Amino acid sequence: MTGVYEQNLERRSANYAPLTPMSFIARTAYTWPERLAVVHGERRYTWAETYARSRRLASALAHRGVGVGDTVAVMLANTPEMFECHFGVPMSGGVLNTLNTRLDADAIAFMLKHGEAKVLITDTEYAPTISGALARLDTKPLVIDVVDVLGPGGDLLGESDYETFIAKGDPDFAWQPPADE
Repeated sequence: MTGVYEQNLERRSANYAPLTPMSFIARTAYTWPERLAVVHGERRYTWAETYARSRRLASALAHRGVGVGDTVAVMLANTPEMFECHFGVPMSGGVLNTLNTRLDADAIAFMLKHGEAKVLITDTEYAPTISGALARLDTKPLVIDVVDVLGPGGDLLGESDYETFIAKGDPDFAWQPPADE
């Protein structure tokens, strides 16, 4: 049974727009560009800055060949980079595979291989586990290191660090929403 307010109101562009994660950040950055979105230690990003950083990530990933359906794995704590990956990876067309930081190298290697990860974004804190996982792979993904100054640190394993990687991206990257969210 439908309510009186639901009768003859089929979803159309005039009365319905899903608020998906990607449309959420775009709308929020437009509506509240100067409002604080991210706080991590001394780092502070507004919604406009977070949106631009996410688009930079998407652009940099696309430049490195990440497209629709490609897997980007991340092994990160709750840092700004993890937040940006939740928007930037789908903006590139990629699929985000967040790895559990409590798993061992065998499990991570399995997940990277099974998910066919093209890119792995990882905090240096997890270098011992990630190093072990990468050693078990015949085909290694592009590795991007996140150096969290609030974390314990660790070895650099990747081709680039995150900030250098996204600096090559376009903050005005024209991302396309997926055909069906």
